[in-house]
Amino acid sequence: MNITRKFLSALAAGALVLGAFGLMGCEDSKESATVKVGLLHSLTGPMAISEKSVRDAEVLAIEQINKAGGVLGKQIVFVEEDGASEPSTFATKAEKLIDIEKVVTVFGCWTSSSRKAVKPIFEEYKSLLWYPVQYEGMEMSPNIVYTGAAPNQQIVPAIEYLISKGYKKLFLLGSDYVFPRTANMIINAQAKAAGIAVVGEEYADMDQTDFAAIIAKIEAAKPDVIVNTLNGTGNVSFFKQMSEKNYSSKEYMTMSFSIAEEEVATIGPAILKGHMVSWNYYQTTSTPENEAFVAAYKAKFGEKRVTSDPAEAAYDAVYLWAEAVKVAKSFEVEAILTALKSGAISFKAPEGVVTVDGKSQHLSKPVRVGVVTDDGLIKEVFATAGPVVPDPYLTTYDWAVKAGLQPLN
Repeated sequence: MNITRKFLSALAAGALVLGAFGLMGCEDSKESATVKVGLLHSLTGPMAISEKSVRDAEVLAIEQINKAGGVLGKQIVFVEEDGASEPSTFATKAEKLIDIEKVVTVFGCWTSSSRKAVKPIFEEYKSLLWYPVQYEGMEMSPNIVYTGAAPNQQIVPAIEYLISKGYKKLFLLGSDYVFPRTANMIINAQAKAAGIAVVGEEYADMDQTDFAAIIAKIEAAKPDVIVNTLNGTGNVSFFKQMSEKNYSSKEYMTMSFSIAEEEVATIGPAILKGHMVSWNYYQTTSTPENEAFVAAYKAKFGEKRVTSDPAEAAYDAVYLWAEAVKVAKSFEVEAILTALKSGAISFKAPEGVVTVDGKSQHLSKPVRVGVVTDDGLIKEVFATAGPVVPDPYLTTYDWAVKAGLQPLN
């Protein structure tokens, strides 16, 4: 009897072990059918107004790629973290995604402060970040692919456009962090070389809501255009307070680098009508790919939702990553970087064909200047003839080289 009990116990134990192995095998099989990526954006805090649409565009791209069969036979699943508009939180969440969640790549960030906070983490772990927003340049990391504009694809051509239209007195207004300060360093050098004046330069805290003192300085300086690098809710407060004083684009024209369709919808088309912006893409961009993108975005997130340049650049990033994976035939970062260095990774994007420059890991992309219309959309008033090759350090501009421009941390 004891022998029988021992035999049955052993048999039961064996069955449990075999069952466990069987379950492990099923789990392994399940895991092998998917690949995990990370999304890292501000879903709360002052930057949430801008970053939610970026996150949504990435989700849309993932769903479309999965519907078309996935990547290397695997379905993409995403793990999402909230950077909460704080660079230190971005750093913590980036490490969590890489070290704990074991994602193969991350799509994320908006502000340059958040990107610079996570940059050493991606470099230490030899992971890969796809950064979707225009920025100040003066940076190249082997562990970041920059799918937004370099300064020669937004800032510099915007100032050239203003000069061509006769604007000669610039007031520089920005949020107090690295992008606006570096952008304004570039603009000061460009303006000096062009013989036009910078009549004022002011910065606001990221969570600042009272712009009365800054508006008073603008009134005293009497600029013919305000070059605006405010971000997040700062734009809402500034433009609404300008409107309260009955100032429109007729009294104080602005050229903005961080106001897209999403911000226009929040601030109000009536307030922003006639003001200028500089990007690479607008919801009104006329390509078949954009018609499909806008329709798919609205079908998923609601007819009232709008697309934007950062959202489109984020959408492109997911497709470019998938293309690089296919070329590399691997999800490993080193293999993907080798594929990117070939200069052959491109995507027929809503903005037009974009290609990863193998040296800088920035994109060649078209430049577009637009004007906000009363329906809340942006009308293109200038565009380059084709894609512009990225020049993050502005080495092709004599005035920039002579100025000895340096990156700000």
